[in-house]
Amino acid sequence: MATIVSSSSSQSPESQTRQLGLVGEIREFWHQFIVAAFHPYRPEQHYMRGPGPAWRAKHVPSSNLHST
Repeated sequence: MATIVSSSSSQSPESQTRQLGLVGEIREFWHQFIVAAFHPYRPEQHYMRGPGPAWRAKHVPSSNLHST
């Protein structure tokens, strides 16, 4: 399949620059959107799985710590 692109030289340099700027802005928007939508960081893989020893030392009475 071939694509033929035609450009008109009747456009002023300002309109060409503005059009390229708009295309660049659209491209940048989609790039940022894809990066944000498909970011590899998954917080559910890094959550704490329960209280640790510091929490237990603070909240559990000391008489229950060494009971067997």
